Amino acid sequence: MFQTLYSYFWWERLWLPANLTWADLEDRDGRVYAKASDLYITLPLAFLFLVVRHLFETYVATPLAGLLNVKEKVRLKATPNAVLERFYAATSKHPKQADVEALSKKSGCTVRQVERWFRRRRNQDRPSLLKKFREASWRFTFYLIAFIAGMAVIVDKPWFYDLREVWKGYPIQSMLPSQYWYYMIELSFYWSLLFSIASDVKRKDFKEQIIHHVATIILISFSWFANYIRAGTLIMALHDSSDYLLESAKMFNYAGWRNTCNNIFIVFAAVFIITRLVILPFWIMHCTVFYPLDLYPAFFGYYFFNFMMVVLQSLHIFWAYLIIRMAQKFITGKVVEDERSDREETDNSEEEEEVAKNGPLSNGHPVLNNNHRKTD
Repeated sequence: MFQTLYSYFWWERLWLPANLTWADLEDRDGRVYAKASDLYITLPLAFLFLVVRHLFETYVATPLAGLLNVKEKVRLKATPNAVLERFYAATSKHPKQADVEALSKKSGCTVRQVERWFRRRRNQDRPSLLKKFREASWRFTFYLIAFIAGMAVIVDKPWFYDLREVWKGYPIQSMLPSQYWYYMIELSFYWSLLFSIASDVKRKDFKEQIIHHVATIILISFSWFANYIRAGTLIMALHDSSDYLLESAKMFNYAGWRNTCNNIFIVFAAVFIITRLVILPFWIMHCTVFYPLDLYPAFFGYYFFNFMMVVLQSLHIFWAYLIIRMAQKFITGKVVEDERSDREETDNSEEEEEVAKNGPLSNGHPVLNNNHRKTD
C-alpha cells in the first residue's frame, strides 16, 4: 500500500514535463541536481532555528529593548473570581450584555465591575510589549540577512536580468552550492515559524498567516523537487526585500520612536506594493505562466506551482489592503499602528467610580456639561 502511494506520488508526469524521467536529473558529468532527500535536513535545522531564536531573544533582543527604552504598560490584574473565570475560559472572552447581567447576579458584582473584570482579564492575556519587540527583532534580523544573502546568490546570474534565462535548458539545470544553502535556510526558517506560531503573538490575520506559512513551505519544497530553483530564488529574494522593513518599523513603534516608525513604514509600504503587487504578478508570475509553454506542454507541476503562486498573491492583496488603511491614517496625521493587532483596552476604574458619583471629569475635576457620558 505504502509503496503504491509512493510510486504514484513520485510519478514523473506529476513533476516533470513529458519525455523526461528522474533518471535525466541524476548527477553526472559534474552536474548536480536537487533531490527530495536534501530537504530532510530542514526539519532539524528548523529546531536549531528555534534554539538560536531563544538565545537571540534572551541575550540580544532583551538588552536591545532596554537600550531603546521599551516600556511596558502597567496592567491592572483582574480580581480572582471563580464564576467569571469559568465563563471566560469555557464560554466567551467577550460576554454579551445579557451574559454580563446574568454573571452580575451569580458573582455578586455590579454590571460595571463585571465589564471591568473582563477588560482586565483580556488585557492579561495580551502579549507584553517586550514579547512583541523580541519577536520583531528576531524576524528583522533573519529577513535582513536572508535578503542580503539572497541578492548575493542571484545578482550575478543571467536570469536576474533576463527572466527567459530562468527556463533556458530546463529542467537540465545544475544546482549551485549557494542555491542549495539559500533554499535549506529559507525553508528551515519557515518550518520554525510554523512550529512556533501557536506561541507567537496572535494577530487578526492569524489564519492567513498559517495559510501563508503552509503555502510557502509547499511552494519552496515543490520548486525544489521539480528543479524550479532559478524561479524559486527570485521569488524568495523578492519576498525578503520588504519583510525586514516591516519588522524594523514594529521595533521602533514598540520603542515609542513614532516618527522613525512612520518614516520606515512609508518606505515599507512603497517597497511592498512595488514588489508584491507589481513585480511579482507582472514579471515573476508572467515568467512562470507563459515562458515555460514555449519549451514544453503544460503538465501537473506547472499548474500546481502557479496555483500556489496565486494563493500567495491573494494573501498579498489582502495585506496590501491593510497596509493602505494604515497609510491613510499616516497621511491624515494619525499614529501608524499594525491593523492586525488587537488594541489594549483602557481601564480607568477610579475615574469610572468618580463618574458614577459626580458625573464626567475633566483633568480630575467634575464638568458642568453633562450631555456626554464617558463610555467604557
